[in-house]
Amino acid sequence: MNIPTNLKYTREHEWVRAEGDTAIVGITDYAQSQLGDIVFVDVPALGETLAQGEVFGAIEAVKTVADAFMPLSGEVTEVNADLSGEPQLVNQDPYGKGWLVRLKISQPEELANLLDAGAYEALI
Repeated sequence: MNIPTNLKYTREHEWVRAEGDTAIVGITDYAQSQLGDIVFVDVPALGETLAQGEVFGAIEAVKTVADAFMPLSGEVTEVNADLSGEPQLVNQDPYGKGWLVRLKISQPEELANLLDAGAYEALI
């Protein structure tokens, strides 16, 4: 299981890469492997403001649909448009081309609520 040490994680299996006042969000390698073949990804609209822990989208696999939870409060500034035509990118490259959204962080102190790689590995 791939768990990059430069990311933060949620107990619901999302990852975050903070870059200054922005963050990139996706689901973990563990999450995509548990879901199986992903066939559709639903993410929020640009400009939508969400709170930490709020459901921000859904990931549909052949056998199930899973909610995605926002790891940090902020405003969505970009969505991964490639996923509309290639949702399988989440399976193939969850930490790279399979990212879900980019957001402007509104409460950077929330990063302290997230898990580091060691704590996430212990969780799964």
